[in-house]
Amino acid sequence: MEPRKPEQPLTGFSIGVTAARRRDELSSLLSRRGAKVIEAPSLRIIPLEDDAALRRATERCLTGPLDYVVATTGVGWRGWMSAADGWGHGADLSRACQGASVLSRGPKATGAVRASGLDEAYSPRSEAIDELLTWMLSRDIRGRRIAVQEHGAPQPGFTNALRERGAEVIEVPVYRWAPPEDPDAVRRLAELTTRGEVHALTFTSAPAITAFLQSAETAGLYDALLARLRGDVLSVCVGPVCARPLQELGVEPLWPERGRLGAMVRTLAETLPRRARQELSYGDRTLALQGSALLIDGDSIWLSPVSAALLRALAERPGWVLSRADLLRRAWSGQRADEHVVEAAVARLRGALGEHASLVRTVPKRGYRLDVDVASR
Repeated sequence: MEPRKPEQPLTGFSIGVTAARRRDELSSLLSRRGAKVIEAPSLRIIPLEDDAALRRATERCLTGPLDYVVATTGVGWRGWMSAADGWGHGADLSRACQGASVLSRGPKATGAVRASGLDEAYSPRSEAIDELLTWMLSRDIRGRRIAVQEHGAPQPGFTNALRERGAEVIEVPVYRWAPPEDPDAVRRLAELTTRGEVHALTFTSAPAITAFLQSAETAGLYDALLARLRGDVLSVCVGPVCARPLQELGVEPLWPERGRLGAMVRTLAETLPRRARQELSYGDRTLALQGSALLIDGDSIWLSPVSAALLRALAERPGWVLSRADLLRRAWSGQRADEHVVEAAVARLRGALGEHASLVRTVPKRGYRLDVDVASR
């Protein structure tokens, strides 16, 4: 049994973090709300401040006036400005951008643009690169010089559409997505999710979702993972653009109105307990089964995945006797086990409950029941 902790909105929940950048901040926000955090960045960001391609693109931008400059990410824009400063081109690049119409994809890119002393001419409400493209194609861009700060990977659909309209496009590669540093951690998170030991997954970029699903496919877990994401595992994204790969697969993720980590965590903390919390009456007390924890009088008893599954199976029909065969079907769904495993699991559950072990009653020759009444669900 883990030490008891005061109840918090995410107490009892195991939440996967797939972000590479700012993962410490996101993990801290979740942990402070009581969650058990499983970190498994599905991608890593490689900055290209010393890369020859970035320097060549920057110098090409300075060979003539720019008509449009597209900022796709805040981190990418800041990295570009910083690299230009390091090469002694910072002032020249700033002047070139001031003479152009700066377009920013969403609030983070807009904030970075403004912090560099510039104003954006247009920023789509949806943060979608497609909306930026529609805005640009509604104008005559023949012969226009357009610099596009890339978003972790080339944007061939975007840049080719501009070139087809006669624009000169300069692609500015500031950073690249690369495979994760610890692919085993990503595979392990996918495996835990398919086994029902993860209650929610968080995503801060669409490429991270794609990489996570690819990792699951390589490990032979894709179908099982997708079934979980379409079912009882909550997916939370930082915004609608990030959520798009999941929506295309029939998953219904959540995202906050404002694309910020704090707002994403608040959305998660408000939603997850409503989905996975059951309250029960035990004498004059109210108990709550939330995720993998039993909450009693402000204390939390964290349970192992098997103990939590067993308790939840009993709580689905409180007061009813469930046979060992019933519990096998409910708590060991899809796993090989026999009725002797149930007896050992019940003993471990009682041990974890400590002074509350009498919650789980043995009914001789019939099975087990949870000695509570339903308070609310």
